[in-house]
Amino acid sequence: MQSENPHSSTAKKIALVAHDSKKLDLLAWARFNRGVLTAHDLYATGTTGDLLAREADLEIIKLKSGPWGGDQQIGAKIADGELDFLIFFWDPLETQAHDTDVKALLRIAVVWNIPVACNRATADFIISSQLMSEGYERIVPDYQGYVGQRDRSYAAPITLVR
Repeated sequence: MQSENPHSSTAKKIALVAHDSKKLDLLAWARFNRGVLTAHDLYATGTTGDLLAREADLEIIKLKSGPWGGDQQIGAKIADGELDFLIFFWDPLETQAHDTDVKALLRIAVVWNIPVACNRATADFIISSQLMSEGYERIVPDYQGYVGQRDRSYAAPITLVR
């Protein structure tokens, strides 16, 4: 049995993620946009979620910390159609121990066609879009069709040229 969403049918499911050096930037952005964010379902990786709940007084569904699998949990929710967009303030100037997880998360967001903001300017554009207060049907990739097409191309005869 699914639980009812306490928000309107246009409430978005938003993932909030930030590297350590960008957490205060995300916090400042969340405080500034608190009025808009409270109308939506917010998910965050561990430490970021704790910070946003405590310092911005936001209701957050907290997942594991990024390096402990939180990035992958967010990615799984994207692939399962459970998230509408991703705000991920990542640090492009600092190598992360879990860089492969970061790349995988950004990749899965693009594969499943959800909006991604990697900095404050893009986050501002997304949060101020009129689509925030409307329903939106995103085009979801036809994964089964892709697999079928790929399998057919592998079945094509291969001619070796010497």
